[in-house]
Amino acid sequence: MTASTAAAPARTRTGGPREDGPKIFEHVMGWTFVVVLAMLVAQIGLI
Repeated sequence: MTASTAAAPARTRTGGPREDGPKIFEHVMGWTFVVVLAMLVAQIGLI
């Protein structure tokens, strides 16, 4: 093992967002979450 490989260990995936993937699906699911959350807040009477 050289000094450069010892200083930079292999990166492991931690479950974060991927660089490749269906961006439209993430966008739609995000807005769906926002709408459902707004409906819940309105039903509870917080606004």
